[in-house]
Amino acid sequence: MHTAKVSAKGWVVIPKDLRDKHGLKKGTRVQVLDYDDLLALVPVPDDPVAALHGMLEGGPSLTAELLAERAAERAREEDRHG
Repeated sequence: MHTAKVSAKGWVVIPKDLRDKHGLKKGTRVQVLDYDDLLALVPVPDDPVAALHGMLEGGPSLTAELLAERAAERAREEDRHG
């Protein structure tokens, strides 16, 4: 676990091993998120769109799932109406 002090100006030094691990260097922008009793620093990517590219790749196809659900609904309707 790491600890740091808040300076009189509100600065906090992020330990070097954590900066290295998360690729934080001079000029890296971070979001400061407030979750009630927890503060989180989240690095902001230089190109947010590129950072999200492929994020859902390999996951389930929601389109295929929706089409299967609709086909099942049609089959139930046809069974009911005959």
